[in-house]
Amino acid sequence: TDARTLAEALDGADAFLGLSVKGAVTQDMVEKMAPQPIIFAMANPDPEITPEDVKAVRPDAITATGRSDYPNQINNVLGFPYIFRGALDVRASTINEDMKVACANALAQLAREDVPDEVAAAYSGRRLRYGPDYIIPAPFDPRLIFSIPPAVAEAAMASGVARRPIIDMEHYRQELAGRLDPTASSLQVICDKVRGNPRRIVFAEGEEEKSIRAAYAFMNAGYGTPILVGREEKIHATMKNLGLADADGIEINNSRIGPRTREYAEYIYRRLQRKGALMRDCTRWVNQNRNIFAAVMVACGDADGMVSGLTRSFYSTYDDVARVLDPAKEQIPMGVSIVVSSGHNTVFLADTRIHETPNAEEMADIALSAAAKARKLGHEPRVAFLSYSSFSGNVSTSGRAEEVRKAVQILADRNVDFEFDGEMTVNTALDQVMLDDYPFTRLSGPANVLIMPGLHTADISSKLLQKLGGGSVIGPILMGLEKPVQIVPRDTTVSEMVNMAILAAHDAIVGR
Repeated sequence: TDARTLAEALDGADAFLGLSVKGAVTQDMVEKMAPQPIIFAMANPDPEITPEDVKAVRPDAITATGRSDYPNQINNVLGFPYIFRGALDVRASTINEDMKVACANALAQLAREDVPDEVAAAYSGRRLRYGPDYIIPAPFDPRLIFSIPPAVAEAAMASGVARRPIIDMEHYRQELAGRLDPTASSLQVICDKVRGNPRRIVFAEGEEEKSIRAAYAFMNAGYGTPILVGREEKIHATMKNLGLADADGIEINNSRIGPRTREYAEYIYRRLQRKGALMRDCTRWVNQNRNIFAAVMVACGDADGMVSGLTRSFYSTYDDVARVLDPAKEQIPMGVSIVVSSGHNTVFLADTRIHETPNAEEMADIALSAAAKARKLGHEPRVAFLSYSSFSGNVSTSGRAEEVRKAVQILADRNVDFEFDGEMTVNTALDQVMLDDYPFTRLSGPANVLIMPGLHTADISSKLLQKLGGGSVIGPILMGLEKPVQIVPRDTTVSEMVNMAILAAHDAIVGR
């Protein structure tokens, strides 16, 4: 080049990569760069020119720095740990250019995908979306661990430097995800089954941003076909605003003009005509109530399961669904929350949804359903009925404790095929040393299914664990209806919503 100064070199340049000192680049230099210039000002601790100075003269520029307080932070933590992880896991003899390029390509691909709510939370809730202010994943992105190392490992194998090739790359990705997130590890068997048997899941609140993002994630992961209930033009506008391309694999069904709306209204009318409902009532419900519309889709076999709850309380949503779907035969509607501790121990809490003060018979039924759910998810149930004391007999005067003792006796009379005991404190239920103080107990080890004496204790316990970081909580999972329905909390994240859709699909596969 004939350029002898930085100013001359930047005249008409498409890109600048700096590793020099603060102030090396001026606004005059940036002004003379080519249209939509790329400026990587990587001087440490202060960049050659700040993003705000660039934006003042070239709003079309794409700027990145090494600073976390500016968009597009370029940091070694995005590359080195994951390159080393992938290289070590295949026992690579060297780290070559192919492996580094694979890392860069994986980062570029990840930046184009929808960003989890957990990452946005780390950035004060700022919405991260692919564009000039988000061209590279954030260092806090939990997906890096299962996106970059597999790409590096595959490149090492393809270039002949891997001494211990990985045979099952998908299993490797799942293992990496499980190391970071115990919830992912716990759900993996379920996810695999759903991928092998894709299902149609309807998202009742299809115009909501979270529903749309969850539908994309559900579809892209291969779990099945998502159906969004709502107005097509509004859903497409939200997709565009989110930077998500219109997807052929996502169905949109408008409850007002759907091809089977009339049939759905007639279905509800046949159910409720002797319970005070007129045909015009049923037509209005189907046209205006998306929860009812989605539930009828499931009841009529047009979808395998549904997810709702973003815009209304649990009980309002449940009442809508209950107009369409009955309890499953010989089952009791209830909620169970799955708590996965940092040590990867899994515990089921019930009932976290329906029964405020269950009687003894209801507690016994709740225990049966919760034990069945635990078994379906691969855990041999050991059920503990909880109270504030352990095996106190008639000493306690608490009505709740007496109901718990009766529930234990009811299960004993039913000759169930799983371990159970109570009443006992949570310390006794979960601590083998304390359990050993009661050699007569039916439990052979710490309990993994905890039956709470009331809804208040169950709900408070699960939410405290979730909010204070005592464990990852999946659910509450709604059980006991004749068709798979999951109702999420209104503050749910997209990832949690996808998990509930997966569980609905799994229920459709294995039965209620």
